[in-house]
Amino acid sequence: MFAYLMKRLFQAIAVMFAISLISFAIQDNLGDPLRELVGQSVSEEVRQELRDELGLNDSFFKQYTRFAGKVLQGDLGTSYFFKEPALDVILKKLPATLELVLGATIIIIGVSVPLGVYTAIKPNSLFSKIVMGISIIGISIPVFLTAILMIFIFSVELRWLPSFGRGDVVHVFGPWSTNFATVDGWLHILLPSVALASIMLPLFIRLIRAEMMETLQSEYVRFAWAKGIRPKRIWFVHALKNTLLPVITVGGVQIGTMVAYTILTETVFQWPGMGFMFLEAVNRVDTPLIVAYLIVVGFIFVVTNTIVDLIYGLVNPTVNLSRMDA
Repeated sequence: MFAYLMKRLFQAIAVMFAISLISFAIQDNLGDPLRELVGQSVSEEVRQELRDELGLNDSFFKQYTRFAGKVLQGDLGTSYFFKEPALDVILKKLPATLELVLGATIIIIGVSVPLGVYTAIKPNSLFSKIVMGISIIGISIPVFLTAILMIFIFSVELRWLPSFGRGDVVHVFGPWSTNFATVDGWLHILLPSVALASIMLPLFIRLIRAEMMETLQSEYVRFAWAKGIRPKRIWFVHALKNTLLPVITVGGVQIGTMVAYTILTETVFQWPGMGFMFLEAVNRVDTPLIVAYLIVVGFIFVVTNTIVDLIYGLVNPTVNLSRMDA
C-alpha cells in the first residue's frame, strides 16, 4: 500500500506540473495583463517600464520558474478584478460548487442504483423500457437546456422553486457557508442539483444495468440460485456488490468531472460558485484568476482519481493496488 501511495504521489506531482505548465502557457493568449492593470491611457514608455518591473519581458522559462515557485508557496497570483489573492477568491466560491456537486451526487446515487438494478432484473417490463427510453433522451439533451426547461416549469409556471442564487445559507467555518441548514437553502439548491445530475444520471443507470445483467449471468450467481438462496439476497448482496466495482471506477472520475461541468449550471442558475466565477473571469480577462481556477480544478481531479483507486482496492480486497497501473 505504501509503495502504491508513493507511486500515486509521484504521478500526481507530474500531472500537476503539466497542468501548471499548460495553464501558465495559455495566459499570453488571454490578453495583455497591463491593459487590465493600467488601462489604455498609459504611454508606451510607461508600459515597457512596467513590463520590465513585472518581469513580463523575461524568457518563458524564467517566468514559469518564478510562477512555479510562488505556486509552491500557495501564491497563485492576485485577481485583477477582486484585488485580492486569486486562491482566496476561489476558496470563497469553492463551498458553493462542492455543495452543488454533493447534491447532484446524492441524486445520482439515490436514483441510478435502484433504477439500474430494476431494469437489469426485469429488462422486458414496461417501466424498464420507459426508464431506458428516458435515459437515451437525457443523454442527448445538453445541461443548459435541461436547466432552462426546469426553470420554466418549476419557477415560472408552477412557482414552486426559486430560479437563481443560493438563498439563505448558514456560516459553518472560514469561507464555508452551507445550503443544507435551512429550508430556503434546500429549495434553492434543488433545481441546480437536479440539472447537474442530469448529465451523469442516464450514464449511471445504463452502466449499472449493463454491469448487473452481466453479473447475473456469471457462474457464482447461478450457483447461488442452485443453492436456493433468496432472490433479494442474490440481487443485492451477491450481484450488486460486484456490479458496483466498475461503477466506482467510472463513477468516481465522472463525479470529479462534474466540478468542471458546473460552469453551465451555475451560469444558468446564477449560482455563486467557481464555475460562474470562472466564466466572469474569462469575460473580464482576469488572467491570474483563470490560471488559478485551472490549477485548483486539476488538483481536485488528481485527488479524486487517487481516492477512487483507494476505495476500489478497499471494496475489492483481491485487487493488487501496486499492479493497478501496470
